[in-house]
Amino acid sequence: MTNGFDDLQQAIWRAELVEQLLAIGTALSGSHSLGELLDLILQKSREITCSDAGSVYLVDRSGDVPVLWFKAAQNFSTPAASFQEFAMPLLHRSLAGYVALTGESLNIADAYILPEGVPYQIDKGFDQSIGYRTRSVLVLPMQNQEGETIGVLQLINRKLSADTVITVENVCEVTQPFSLWEERVLRSLASQAAISIERNQLQESIEQLFEGFVKASVQIIEARDPCTSGHSERVAALTVRLSEAVNTVDRGVLAAIHFDDRQIQEIRYAALLHDFGKVGVPEAILGKQKKLYPLQLEVVRNRFALAQRTLEMECAQQKFRYLIEHPAYQLAHNGSKPNDCPDCQRLHQLDQDLEQAIAQLDQYWAVLVAANEPHIFSEKPLEKLREIAQMSYRDVDGQIKPLITAEELEQLMVPRGNLTQAERDAIQAHVTHTYEFLKRIPWTKQLKNLPMIAYGHHEKLDGSGYPQGLKASDIPIQSQIMTVADIYDALTAGDRPYKKGLPIDTALTILKQEAAHNKLNPELVALFEQRQVFEVLGHRL
Repeated sequence: MTNGFDDLQQAIWRAELVEQLLAIGTALSGSHSLGELLDLILQKSREITCSDAGSVYLVDRSGDVPVLWFKAAQNFSTPAASFQEFAMPLLHRSLAGYVALTGESLNIADAYILPEGVPYQIDKGFDQSIGYRTRSVLVLPMQNQEGETIGVLQLINRKLSADTVITVENVCEVTQPFSLWEERVLRSLASQAAISIERNQLQESIEQLFEGFVKASVQIIEARDPCTSGHSERVAALTVRLSEAVNTVDRGVLAAIHFDDRQIQEIRYAALLHDFGKVGVPEAILGKQKKLYPLQLEVVRNRFALAQRTLEMECAQQKFRYLIEHPAYQLAHNGSKPNDCPDCQRLHQLDQDLEQAIAQLDQYWAVLVAANEPHIFSEKPLEKLREIAQMSYRDVDGQIKPLITAEELEQLMVPRGNLTQAERDAIQAHVTHTYEFLKRIPWTKQLKNLPMIAYGHHEKLDGSGYPQGLKASDIPIQSQIMTVADIYDALTAGDRPYKKGLPIDTALTILKQEAAHNKLNPELVALFEQRQVFEVLGHRL
């Protein structure tokens, strides 16, 4: 009967162990942080074997010389001991190094009494530094599906009772060697842990890939539009800080909104890439600083110079023709006053007419140069432009041409800013370009909303935004957050040659006005000001 009872107890224990291993597998699969994963592996391994302490090492073969990283440690008896991550050469001398190189397990009854001739040894100095005594040790390779050792799991001092605190004096009485059964179970767990670690490392590699892709994309944006250099990073910083502030709100509309770490990452990537579509906008429009492009202004300037030269040439021709037609005109008249000599009066009038025509050209040029600045103009200068548009000159081929073309007039007549409607449409199309680009990327499940978040950053709550004209209920809250950040940076940025950055208080006033007119989310704008989100950029009121 006793043997049957023992067998039943053993069966129950093994069934419980299987359930425990399944639960551990589920927990390992759900862990995303490498640090949390390693601590979980160590904790569960210690629980199964009733181990007092343990550590986890990872093999790093990325450099010229492979190393073994001491990544995690736990010790029930000396919890106050500090364990810092460090790397050591991958050699046979240490227990973990030997297992990492050979792929063999070590099950040692007493680490201080090792067989003669073994190529490994324990570092007693570490025990002495924390006042500890290592006795029974189980060291297992963590191998992936290809059989490659990616890490080492080391368990120390299998105890008779889980609650026992081990001291240097009692270690031999309260500990026992690890059994072969435990070694088999833990080797299986170590293999499962290796797969989880490799999956975690793969996830980290994917995230690093995304991070590198995003940073490279931002560099492309800035290379295309150097006038807004740093804008994407600033908007991302503001958007993330405002999103984190939303997480702390415990009352009102925003209290129901919470972003986890993955969602914050998604928001950050969307903010960094929100202007990527500018790669599809002509570079001349992106870098346009005034109403006319530099080459256009140079062409108009040459045209004015040619018009003046033509006037001067025509005046000289008229003088020459007059002298030919009036042969009685004598050189002696050169000393006469205009009023005393009709011929002199005529020649003098031609000079005056030329001076007036040149003065008018100079005046027109001054008006044109002033109109070329991206200021807000009153009706009077605009009327002057219309007058200039009626002027013509004789080109070198003798044809009569307008002083300024219809296209140039349209650009100069822009009443606000420096872009025509067609150019503004091209700029605004960057949002659609961004969306069309981002939706082609196979984002992970955690980043699947990224294209739509970026797509909505120019939408307004009242439907007056672009490109879709969405209203409040259809605009993702993440996009609404980014819109506040984007407008704030556009207002305060001091690196744009076509305008000066506004003071913080002025920018906040404009944001509040936009919120009052149902353009921006008023709760987000209020939170932006109350929590002084702008301080993330080093701005101070």
